[in-house]
Amino acid sequence: MNATDRTPADLLRSALAADPGRPLVTFYDDATGERVELSVATFANWVAKTANLLQGDLAAEPGDRLALLLPAHWQSAVWLLACASVGVVAEVGGDPSGADLVVSGPDTLEEARACSGERVALALRPLGGRFPKPPAGFADYAVEVPGQGDRFAPFAPVDADAPGLVVGGEELSYAAVVERARADAAARGFGEGARVLSGLGYDSWEGLSSGLYGALATGGSVVLCRHLDRLSPQALEQRTESERVTHTV
Repeated sequence: MNATDRTPADLLRSALAADPGRPLVTFYDDATGERVELSVATFANWVAKTANLLQGDLAAEPGDRLALLLPAHWQSAVWLLACASVGVVAEVGGDPSGADLVVSGPDTLEEARACSGERVALALRPLGGRFPKPPAGFADYAVEVPGQGDRFAPFAPVDADAPGLVVGGEELSYAAVVERARADAAARGFGEGARVLSGLGYDSWEGLSSGLYGALATGGSVVLCRHLDRLSPQALEQRTESERVTHTV
């Protein structure tokens, strides 16, 4: 990673330039049996399409606030990087009534209706599948994102020192996200090529750092596990071995 990278989007661009084919996010849902592996290139393509949706169809601008009502999931990671690409402030678990737009999973749709701006819903089905019946008042992410462009260019440069993330009641600039992720990775011994298995949620800085930003900041990768408590100790040991995990959080 380049020392000059100051935003999460910078980190992703550097990762793409360095080794686009290496794994970045491997996602498991132990309630459904789903496994998805995204290389740096595939993840970056999803981010570009989502950023184009955000900036274009949803008319989001730098400084806008997006309430992100999603669990730890590979699509949540995509949205976090798309927000960083546009300059939108991602408020994890934020109040939809005070947000400019909201992105919701299937379990928080009623809460998300409090947002008076644009609303996007994710079914969180395997392989990024759409809702069988689109929820009224929401754009279905799985319907809207495939047709978006594969390359993204922001209308305005993203200010690294501007607010970028709100999690656990704390607001961080994009630069602070990168600096903290680097510091966390160093403290935990996540060197280049580290493969971190995380069962933490995205509703805390620790979960975001271990389950996304740390991998971007160090040239590593993450095995992100949802519903990990449903996995037996033996199965967890097998996964750790098969995925070549170097650190577990």
